[in-house]
Amino acid sequence: MTPRVRLQEIVVDCADVTQLAVFWGALLDARWAVLDDGWAVVEADPLLLAFQRVPEPKSSPKNRLHLDILVPDAAAAIAQAVALGGSQVREPSLTDGDGYVVMRDLEDNEFCFVIDNHGHWDDQIQAALDGRRGHNEPADLTAHQVDRAEQAEQAGHSE
Repeated sequence: MTPRVRLQEIVVDCADVTQLAVFWGALLDARWAVLDDGWAVVEADPLLLAFQRVPEPKSSPKNRLHLDILVPDAAAAIAQAVALGGSQVREPSLTDGDGYVVMRDLEDNEFCFVIDNHGHWDDQIQAALDGRRGHNEPADLTAHQVDRAEQAEQAGHSE
């Protein structure tokens, strides 16, 4: 039987792999290791969070990918991140105690602390996934095809 394809790790390009492994290992209360001066990993169950040294600095203030870290207490998580050298980008966006707060690690990589103590986010995700076809079945139409069909309908004809 062929092993299934799965996501193994998320890799963050950085200048100092040890500094970020220590930060994220402490923040996630997880084991971490430096494999060499260019690679470190944090055991961020259910996958690995890896750090790869790259020569170029971060060129944009906005990440194209960020981590959402589920926490039970935003204030405690923010205090811990700040004590470890991270920073808070803006005030938490909370509704009935649930929501998120945008943070930055030591190299200005953005991440969010997510607070979902009422389970609303998990419920929404599960409901959305349960309403979809099986995980390997393609949809009948791609989003592009749907957009084109809607545009054609508005123009008075269909594809």
